[in-house]
Amino acid sequence: MSEREHGYARYKLDGCRCYTCGWAVAQYNDAREHAIRRGEWQPFVDAAPVRDHLLRLRACSLGLRRVAAIANVDRQRLQAVLYGRPERGTGPQEQVRPALAVAVLRVEPTLENLGSATPINSLGTHRRLQGLVAAGWPQSRLAGHLGVTEQNFGSMLRRPMVTVRTARKAIVVYDELWLSDPRTCGVGAQAYSRARNHGAAMGWAPPGAWDEGALDNPDAFPDWTGQCGTPQGSQAHGRLGVPTCAPCRDARAAARRERRAAA
Repeated sequence: MSEREHGYARYKLDGCRCYTCGWAVAQYNDAREHAIRRGEWQPFVDAAPVRDHLLRLRACSLGLRRVAAIANVDRQRLQAVLYGRPERGTGPQEQVRPALAVAVLRVEPTLENLGSATPINSLGTHRRLQGLVAAGWPQSRLAGHLGVTEQNFGSMLRRPMVTVRTARKAIVVYDELWLSDPRTCGVGAQAYSRARNHGAAMGWAPPGAWDEGALDNPDAFPDWTGQCGTPQGSQAHGRLGVPTCAPCRDARAAARRERRAAA
């Protein structure tokens, strides 16, 4: 006896004629007839966008088995979209069911979906950890939170890629510490000042300079003054005693060019 749940699929594939399966088929046929009359019946859609999306996910280290599990579809159906059915002598599918297309296209190469050993860009991880250092957290303490040595922590801050496992840990550590004062969490005054001075010397932005959701955006920049990226931003930097950031320098230069053009 099939383990498939009672419904349309069991009626069609397993020949079950119980009340539940019969009702499901009747509902499906009724909805189909109404959709046909309205001109909205679309049993299949183009498979090309699904195939392209699967290839992009594979380039991000998301294999078919993982995509199938996330989308809750049969892996063989995805294989048919990509490669066809060689045992039947057919090539890649040209059309798929809309539900399959929607399920696959919803899958994104996010931290939740990628494998823990997958290498990814380190930008967001660096910004989080550098921000904590700039806020006064010593690198030795952060290394302990991440479960790595201080030497490995320093080398990780110089690498362009980190594993998904490290990125996930950095997010957890950042969320736990960014609102805390290191001095109330056992960090001595000297270590606190040393970390802040090192962060300032390196030009690392503290957590307060980042808008929510901007840490992983490569086009985002820290707002040190509340006016960064505007012609007034460089003056605000001077009042705060903070070195002028690149967006403020660019905005100031653009303003000068406009004034020269107007003159």
